[in-house]
Order: sequence, then structure tokens, then C-alpha cells
Amino acid sequence: RVISALPGAVTLYDQNSDDKGKAILSTDFDDYDSWDSYGADDFTIPTGHKWRIREIEVSGSYSCRDCGGAASESVFFYRDRKSQPGKLIAKCEAVEGTDSQGSFAIKIPKQCKIILKGGKRYWISVSAAMEFHPDGYWGWETRNDQKEGPAMWENPGGGLNNCRSWGVMTDCIGDYSEGPDFMFALKGDDIVK
Repeated sequence: RVISALPGAVTLYDQNSDDKGKAILSTDFDDYDSWDSYGADDFTIPTGHKWRIREIEVSGSYSCRDCGGAASESVFFYRDRKSQPGKLIAKCEAVEGTDSQGSFAIKIPKQCKIILKGGKRYWISVSAAMEFHPDGYWGWETRNDQKEGPAMWENPGGGLNNCRSWGVMTDCIGDYSEGPDFMFALKGDDIVK
């Protein structure tokens, strides 16, 4: 797990604990677009608060020890729609976070500006950009306990033959050894109204 000391930032939300020991594919492949797969997990901002996200810490791992790492990471935020990711409301693509063997501390550049209002439920999706040959893939670590709703997963290109749109991650993956949620933490500024 990566710990970052981003000056002035506070931990706004944290479920970066209770590692199940199973990482689920969440990779944007440069060489196999039909395999592109994305995980997503939800969180709620308390009423009366507004969060400026300045960093995301995410636990993950690579498919092999001697492979190359991610070229970059991308982060997407969605509104909740019927307990799954809905409208895309913020994104920060092709950011090079601090990489600690597949766990990332992703500092959000100023031009991305991610500010989320309180009293609402949101979804975060994190993916790594990689080439399967020769680098393998990145997996987002899952956790034993579920916080809020179950994590979601999709493979829009259909190359993996399951969940072409958002579905409950454990149903989509179906090997029953993964946890129900992903591991991540949000850091930044809590603006109390």
C-alpha cells in the first residue's frame, strides 16, 4: 500500500484496508482493446460538505513480477444511477502516479479539478494503461468487507465474454475468491458549507 504525504490534504474517504489478496483486472490495453476492463466502487459524501479530490491512493498488483509497469493511470468519477455508475462527471486521464509494485498514489493535476458536492453517492473507476505483451496487466486489489454497495466491473469490448456493461463485480468475475469491494482512499480538501 502506498502512503503519500500530500501537503495540506486530509483523508476524505478510506477503504484501503482489509486486503482479500485477490486483484481484479482494471486495465486499458494498448494492444488488445477488446480486453479493456474497468472496476468501479462507490462512496458517499456527507450532506453539508464538498470535496476537492487532490489524490487517490489505490492498492493493486501486476500479473507478473518481472513485467513492466503501467505507462499511466486514469481516474473517472460517475454519478450514481440505480446503484451503479451513471453519468461521467469528472476524469483525469494518463496521469503518472507514484507506483509501488502496482499500488498507486495518483496526484490529481490542477487542470483536472475534481470537486464533488455532498449528500450524494458517487462511483470511482481506476485503470492502468499497459501493453499485454510484454507487460501483462494491472489488477485492482479487493477487500474482505463491503462498504456501501458492491463494486462493479465491465468489459465493454466483450473480449472476455462477460459484463459488457456495468455489473456486480463478483457476478462478472465469478471465481468466488475475490472480495466484494475494491481498495482505495481519497485525499484532498473538505469544504464544510
